Amino acid sequence: MHNILILGGTTEARQLAERLAGCKDLNVTLSLAGRTRSPIAMPVPVRSGGFGGAEGLARWVQDNEVGLLIDATHPFAANMSRNAAEASGRAGIPLLALRRPAWQRQKGDRWIETESPAAAIAALGKSSRRVFLALGRQEAHVTENAPWHHYLVRSVEPIDPPLSVPHASHILDRGPFDERADLKLLRDHRIDAVVAKNSGGTASYAKIAAARALGIEVMMIQRPDVPDVPAAADIDAALEAIGHALGLAFRGV
Repeated sequence: MHNILILGGTTEARQLAERLAGCKDLNVTLSLAGRTRSPIAMPVPVRSGGFGGAEGLARWVQDNEVGLLIDATHPFAANMSRNAAEASGRAGIPLLALRRPAWQRQKGDRWIETESPAAAIAALGKSSRRVFLALGRQEAHVTENAPWHHYLVRSVEPIDPPLSVPHASHILDRGPFDERADLKLLRDHRIDAVVAKNSGGTASYAKIAAARALGIEVMMIQRPDVPDVPAAADIDAALEAIGHALGLAFRGV
């Protein structure tokens, strides 16, 4: 029996855990950061909360005899990726990163690339704009640096504490999102700018395609640097790499 720990919180982490759940040779645990109050039910054991940095993560994988660590965290969870790389070295176990490719600029895109949420808000300018904000709960409060804009905020869970800007409305929703629905959303709210992180993947790309179709500017936040470790770009490539690392042949998973 091979013990695998997946550091998750992403669609890909959930999909990988589901694909591996039925493999008789594997004992898979999915770890979530604990920020989402109502995570989706999973067919594998789920732990929630931090490990106490790289040292704590290394201790956990050693105590639980983990033979493979998989970093399937969000592309912007750079600290967790750094901790995973250090922990794998400390524990002497292999590490695989499941990293979805970043979105690439397409013809018609009006991107202004920025290095941080705060820089993206600053790039909106000093004149009042109608902004679709697609940031996590932790970053949404950067809007308070520019309270003159009107913000439409979409998040999985309510922003807590609530934003203190005078003009903000909220939508609670979980992806994957549909391009036609996001086109209607941007039109109905007369959005003229989108603030988004370059998360990659398909689940949240609808807003980017919709902004392109409507000629709307996108303040695109670039990804942070993460450690250079063995990586797979999708679930099938990850399964192949897992099989190679553990000496297994996956069929029909």
